[in-house]
Amino acid sequence: MMLKDKLAKLLEGALSGARQKGLIPQVALPEVNLEHPQNPEHGDYASPIALKLGRSAGLDPYKIAQNLVSLLPSLEEIEETWVAPPGFINFKLKKSWLAEQVEEILRLGEHYGDLDLGKGKRVQVEFVSVNPTGPLHVGHGRGAVLGSTLSNILQACGFEVEREYYINDAGNQILTFSRSLYSRYQQALGLPAELPPEAYQGGYLLELAQEIARERGDALLKTHPDEALDQIGQLGVQRFLELIKRDLELLGVRFDNWFSEKSLYESGLFERVMNLLMEEGWVEEKDGTLWFTSTELGEDRDAVLVRSNEMPTYFASDIAYHYNKFLERGFDQVIDIWGADHQGHVPRMKAAVRALGIAPERLKVIISQMVNLRRGEEEVKVSKRMGEFVTLRELVEEVGVDACRFFFLSRSADSQMDFDLELAKRQAPENPVYYVQYAHARIAGILRLARGRKIDYRRGDTSYLKEEAEFALISELFLFPEVIELAAMNLEPHHLPHYAQELATTFHNFYERCRVVSQDEALTWARLKLVEATRIVLSKLLKLMGITAPEQM
Repeated sequence: MMLKDKLAKLLEGALSGARQKGLIPQVALPEVNLEHPQNPEHGDYASPIALKLGRSAGLDPYKIAQNLVSLLPSLEEIEETWVAPPGFINFKLKKSWLAEQVEEILRLGEHYGDLDLGKGKRVQVEFVSVNPTGPLHVGHGRGAVLGSTLSNILQACGFEVEREYYINDAGNQILTFSRSLYSRYQQALGLPAELPPEAYQGGYLLELAQEIARERGDALLKTHPDEALDQIGQLGVQRFLELIKRDLELLGVRFDNWFSEKSLYESGLFERVMNLLMEEGWVEEKDGTLWFTSTELGEDRDAVLVRSNEMPTYFASDIAYHYNKFLERGFDQVIDIWGADHQGHVPRMKAAVRALGIAPERLKVIISQMVNLRRGEEEVKVSKRMGEFVTLRELVEEVGVDACRFFFLSRSADSQMDFDLELAKRQAPENPVYYVQYAHARIAGILRLARGRKIDYRRGDTSYLKEEAEFALISELFLFPEVIELAAMNLEPHHLPHYAQELATTFHNFYERCRVVSQDEALTWARLKLVEATRIVLSKLLKLMGITAPEQM
């Protein structure tokens, strides 16, 4: 149990005790939570529980807080507990106990920060899932990094995680893609062919068509047009899927499973799920079109499942896909990371899951917002529709994997972000990924120096740590498990890069104020233990984010 949870339970016990003694009325007790005060003078933890209770019970929160503090037992971890106006309960940690936490970090090593929140529950994280009709662009990269980092965090918290890419290799968009590529193929062979309406316009499609023309010649022109369309479509999907896989590997993103949308139809699952929805009364036919009656589940309007031309919609495929996730493969929770253009799809997907008899809260959807590329003050214009966009590979090749991952993670998924290409390449402290990695390299340098001088600090005593800069660093390290828990519970990986910058700042400050290797042998050993503990946390933090931990820079 983390200390904040221990303190919360003690406060809950004090609340029950206060109610039994008649110090507070018999009202519903609010949830106890603890915060880290911005001002260190207010302690290491603070609880506003008395303020919450004061509002609901109509009592003086300061008096409530005093009564609760009087009922709290003394703790080995706590130096002082006091009440601050208008009713905060503040806790200050003992420095001697904090110093002991360095030993705990060293004892746990790379497992420090691991939690058992998941208790082995099976979670599927589905992300990227871009149509295999072109290369990945920078927006896709953001979703890729969010998904891979969140998966790492959940694994560290005791969940059994499966990373999945859903291949949209069926439906209307593949038909449009196949027709576009076939027209480009004909043009590559010198034939006058017009692009179909709503065609894919990108120059990448023309390049692929020319490549196919060089490899196959006019062989596809000699087959039946329907067969040629099917063959060139499959070939195009395969080529772009290979390209997508290579680009994701370049970014350090891997998947446990690549799930084909086409398999939903070939296995008969799609038809079975549609029949099930019909039997349960969730499907209605109007003028040859099948509709999901989502208005009966609280939605503003019904949604099309199968068009009058018998082409299923994205939504219909997604219902069958989620049936497969929950009811065939048995995931306890499913997390989908979608692009900003899928925002309106979320409530109806929740309604569909409910119609399948699945608790909607088992499905979590994260919307990854747009990425604006900049070079300093200048905006880099992108237009996916016309094929004029910066590909993910181009971005990685320009700024590097580490900068890509750190910058993509630096904002919450629901916020649009500006990605400054010039800043990402800068080898200077104002570049956050450089600043954090430099802290790790500086640590590695200190430990190399110690090894070179054959200093064995394992027998060091951390009670020799007395400086404020030392305890500021220990306090920051102590927060690591809480940061992991916060990121996992709220599905918010952006807490990691924020914490990484705070930790790097605190370490750099410690380095400037406290000479690590000195003539004082006992203090040298103690500080080397603190430096090694910092290395453990910073290395694990970078690993969770998929970022390298350099030994020197």
